[in-house]
Amino acid sequence: MSQTTTDLLAIGARHNSPNYAPAPIIFERGEGVWLFDCEENRYLDFVAGIAVCALGHAHPRLTEALRDQVEKLLHVSNMYYTAPQIELMETLSKRSFADRVFFCNSGAEANEAAFKLARRYQSRVANQPDKTKILSMKASFHGRTLAAITATGQPKYHDGFAPLVPGFDYTPFNDSALAKEKIDAHTAAVVVEPIQGEGGVRPAELEFLQTLRQACDEHGALLIFDEVQTGVGRTGALFAYQNYDVTPDIMTLAKGIGGGVPLGATLATDKVWAGWKRGSHASTFGGNPLATRAANTVLQVIEEDSLLDNARDRGEQLRQGLLELSSRFSVLTDVRGTGLMVGAQCGERAGDIAVLAREQGLLINTAGGDTLRFVPPLVITSEDVEQALTRLEDALLRL
Repeated sequence: MSQTTTDLLAIGARHNSPNYAPAPIIFERGEGVWLFDCEENRYLDFVAGIAVCALGHAHPRLTEALRDQVEKLLHVSNMYYTAPQIELMETLSKRSFADRVFFCNSGAEANEAAFKLARRYQSRVANQPDKTKILSMKASFHGRTLAAITATGQPKYHDGFAPLVPGFDYTPFNDSALAKEKIDAHTAAVVVEPIQGEGGVRPAELEFLQTLRQACDEHGALLIFDEVQTGVGRTGALFAYQNYDVTPDIMTLAKGIGGGVPLGATLATDKVWAGWKRGSHASTFGGNPLATRAANTVLQVIEEDSLLDNARDRGEQLRQGLLELSSRFSVLTDVRGTGLMVGAQCGERAGDIAVLAREQGLLINTAGGDTLRFVPPLVITSEDVEQALTRLEDALLRL
C-alpha cells in the first residue's frame, strides 16, 4: 500500500534519531543538478549532499559503472586486492604529492587515520614518543568520531562528550603569529582545512599556510590538510593545496571522491607511511570495489569533461552574482570562497533565507551559523547558476 508524504514524514519523525532535523521533503530521484520529491516538485540542488555529489545525480557514466560493478563484485575485504582499488591508488598518487593511500569510508575516518599516522610516525620513525600534540584551528570541523570532534575547534561539537581525546590544542585560523607560537617541540602534527567549510566557508590565506609549513618543518611536525570538502575538484583544482603551492605531508579526502558512494582516503608520502606496519590500522569496508570503481569514474569524468575549468568559471559567475545581490540586499554582507565552494554571509537570517530559498525550489544550507553555503555539483551550467541566483533573489524579496 502506497503512503503519502505526510504519512512517511510522520513515521520518520517517530523513528529517526533525534540528532537530525530533516526538512519536510522526501526526495525520490535526481537528474543532473535537480532533485525531485514524491510529488514531482523539482529543486535546484546547490547542496549536492554537502559537497558529495560531484557529478550530480544519476550521471550516466557513474550509473553505468556502478551497475557493472554490482554485477561483478561488491566486497572482499583488505585481505585481497581488487583492480579498481589498485587503479585508484595509482591515480591519486600520480595526481598528488602522495606515494601511498589508505582507504576508509568517510572523512572522519580519514582524519582519524591521519592523526594515528602522525603520532605513530613521531613515535616509530622520528623516535620521539613524547611528540604527541596535534594542533588544529578554531572554527574548524574534522568529523564526528571522538578524536575528530576533539580536533574540531568548535566547543558546540564537544558538548556532553567529555572527556575528549588528550593531546589536542587550538589556534585561530589565519593568525600566523599565534600559530607559529603554538607549534613547538611537542607538536606531532598541525591539521588545517584549506577552506573552512562548517566554519563558514573561510579560505586560508597563503601566508598563513606558508607559515604552518615553515613552522612544521622547523619543529619536525607533520602538516595535515583536511581536504574532505575542498578536494576532488571542488575549488577548481583537483586538490586545494595545489591552489596555494603549499604541500602537506598528509591529506585526507572523502565527500566528492565517491560521487555519492561512501569513500574516504588518507594520502601521505613514503616517509610518513614508514610509521605504520601490518596491523597498525584497518577498515573492513575501506576501498571496496564498488566505492573505488565510483571514484575512478568520478576522476575520469572530471578530467575528460574539463570540470576543473567549469568549477572555476561557474564559481566566478556565482560569486559575481552574489556580489551583485549583496549590493541590493543589505542582509548579504560578505561573499567568499574558491571555485564551487562559495559562502554568502548574512548574519542571523541565514537559516531563514535557506528555508525561503527551498520554498523557491533552490536547495542551499548554512555554515558557521551565519553563512549560506553553495556547493553545487561540478557539472552545473551557466544557466543553472543564473536560475539559482534568480531563485535566491526571490527568496530575499520574501525575507
